[in-house]
Amino acid sequence: MKNMDVQRIEGGLHVDQRGVVSFVNDFDLKNVDRFYTVRAHTMGEPRGWVGHRKEHKWFSPLSGTILVAVVTPDDWELPASNLLVQRYVLSSLKPVVLHVPASHATASVMLTANALLGVFSSGRIEDAGKDDWRFDVGTWDVKG
Repeated sequence: MKNMDVQRIEGGLHVDQRGVVSFVNDFDLKNVDRFYTVRAHTMGEPRGWVGHRKEHKWFSPLSGTILVAVVTPDDWELPASNLLVQRYVLSSLKPVVLHVPASHATASVMLTANALLGVFSSGRIEDAGKDDWRFDVGTWDVKG
């Protein structure tokens, strides 16, 4: 896990008479300790910002279309509000895993009804509270 840049890991689809198989074969699960899903009650409502100084996250759209916004806080106690926000639109129609390494904060917005986001984490649940940095959703512009 040396790469400290956000990385899109592209996947693909196999379609035949039996159905569709979607895959992201280049996603290496060896550093993943847990997995969870996120579904919003209200489409279009931003969720976040949550940052981690040690923990890596991988995001994958399981259903629908989701915007994932990423920022690198310059100060974890009182970050600047004018930092560069990277935005990634992820769709279950085009398999992908977005790797967000440690030292970043993320927010998400469900862009379609019933969107479901899969999140893989390198941090064990018993350590999660020690590396959980929460910022007001208005700290940075999620939607752009």
